[in-house]
Amino acid sequence: MRALVQRVSSARVEVSGRVTGAIGPGLLVLLGVHQDDTDADARWIAHKLLNLRVLPDAAGKMNESVLDQQQEILVVSQFTLYGDVRRGFRPAFTEAAGPESGRDLYEQVITLLAEGLGHPVPTGEFGAMMQVHLVNDGPVTLMLESPAR
Repeated sequence: MRALVQRVSSARVEVSGRVTGAIGPGLLVLLGVHQDDTDADARWIAHKLLNLRVLPDAAGKMNESVLDQQQEILVVSQFTLYGDVRRGFRPAFTEAAGPESGRDLYEQVITLLAEGLGHPVPTGEFGAMMQVHLVNDGPVTLMLESPAR
């Protein structure tokens, strides 16, 4: 499982002009599911996202998590994180999970994050064409990958 994580001042995702999810300060997570990912990958990535110390503490150092600061997480499905362009110029997506297993693990991560945060997690719409708007704070952008990869 891959997660491109951006610390944001605000972010929102739209589908056909309709906002499906929006947050103020927190983390925007573009989440890709690998064809071999399991429940263990979902648990690992959710735990890492909840506890990732990328928010500034009182001294301005990246030392606090969304849990510490009671901030939000917006999750957007992003199968293109498994786009392979090592050969040619057109990405191949053979490593990405299929729609059914991809959706199940994506939703599992969202459920785990909601349990950890204590409230629903805003999201995009799985499989839809989306427009993502964000104000990157820092900028801080990290790529996470579950240990199985």
